[in-house]
Amino acid sequence: MGVTVEVHRVYRYPFEQVVASYLRKYPSPMEKHITAVETVEEKTDLSTGIIYRRRIAMCQNVIPEILRKVSVLKVPDIYLEEESWLNMQKRNMAMKTHCLTWTQYASLSEESVFRESLENPNWTDFTQKGRISVTGAGLLNCVLEAFAQSFLKQGVRKGIKIMETLLQEQCE
Repeated sequence: MGVTVEVHRVYRYPFEQVVASYLRKYPSPMEKHITAVETVEEKTDLSTGIIYRRRIAMCQNVIPEILRKVSVLKVPDIYLEEESWLNMQKRNMAMKTHCLTWTQYASLSEESVFRESLENPNWTDFTQKGRISVTGAGLLNCVLEAFAQSFLKQGVRKGIKIMETLLQEQCE
């Protein structure tokens, strides 16, 4: 079946500042579950100026212990892959993220965009749509999807708070 999480946020900061803060957002003491982020590929298209990045994030497994009785869920870390395309000319950055762990049982994908706000060119619009679908866990499918949806909503709120904190620190 699957569940989705959508968010829209306007950061009252210029695009360049928002993107710079996003790229240095993790790891952070403000988010203990994301323990590492490594850029594994970065290249610039000389004809368009678009900067492509592929990063791998390592996150602590946050699935409750009771659910980790299922052996496949008993892993210490979860890995996510993020690809991003930064276009400074058009002042936008698109990102696609998916989970590398448990791919035979679940899919987690997010699509996000930072872009200059139409309302004010000194502001930045952020939109994100995430989808989680669990299969192969029988009756636990719905339980795991509900947990994941709740955790993602909480993560979105925390991520926005971290971004706001980083942006405020830049302006001080």
